[in-house]
Amino acid sequence: MLDVCLLGTAGMMPLPNRWLTSCLFRFNGEGLLIDCGEGTQVALREAGFSPNPISVICLTHYHADHVSGLPGFLLSMGNSDRTEPVTIVGPKGLERVVNSLRVIAPELPFEIKFHELQQDEEYFEIFGYHIHAFKVNHNVLCYGYSVDIPRKGRFDVETAQALGLPVKLWNPLQKGNTVEFEGKTYTPDMVMGAARKGLKVTYCTDTRPTKSLVEAAKGSDLLICEGMYAEEDKLVKAKQNKHMTFYEAAKVAKDADVNELWLTHFSPSMTGHKRYMKAVCDIFPQAKLGEDGKFVELDFAEE
Repeated sequence: MLDVCLLGTAGMMPLPNRWLTSCLFRFNGEGLLIDCGEGTQVALREAGFSPNPISVICLTHYHADHVSGLPGFLLSMGNSDRTEPVTIVGPKGLERVVNSLRVIAPELPFEIKFHELQQDEEYFEIFGYHIHAFKVNHNVLCYGYSVDIPRKGRFDVETAQALGLPVKLWNPLQKGNTVEFEGKTYTPDMVMGAARKGLKVTYCTDTRPTKSLVEAAKGSDLLICEGMYAEEDKLVKAKQNKHMTFYEAAKVAKDADVNELWLTHFSPSMTGHKRYMKAVCDIFPQAKLGEDGKFVELDFAEE
């Protein structure tokens, strides 16, 4: 089970009903935060969550509306009695940027570990999250993130019994361990079926439509994607500023064959967001407007 909560959906500047960009993931008691715009710690509290269990913070890029909330957020984590290390992931320059922001938050009761992205694409695993970071097309170095929760195959009881394996060895095999019994070695693949469909969420803001985004988002249960502009006359501005329109985001969702699209990172000049959604849904029917506090609990598909 994977919880996803949009904490902030505004772009460029916060608004009375929208904090700046941030999104929370929760899995097996460990939290993962993508971006930390101004107001993130307030938005987190408004959504009913604590900063303490957040072990990983992924930053897409270093524009202020994506990182300006970080010093206060780290302080709140420390004030909530966290002592375990926190891993921060981001593009080149990560440690310099975070340490510069920490001038106003120098004393923390936990260690910060840095994972600086070096390649156009990187895959890594942390706290059960399988993360794919991929470079997108903004006017500064910027990454999107796909978060996967894989699902193991079913344990084959009949095969285990045929092999004569006692029940006490079943659980270690299910957990991926190799066991020995009566002089023979048994590996998980001998008693586990093929991997089943897991859960996947892709998050991307501040980019033009890119092949890397479409490919990374393929088959996602949820795509959270920027829609900075929706007005017909803003396409030129979107191209100039390396952002996307509602309609371009919908086309990405369609091409990536995702289950659902949440639009986010809206321009502060945009009003009447809902009136644009009919045209968006004509392109991708499962499109929805993001709102601060929008929450979904994703569970593995029934079989």
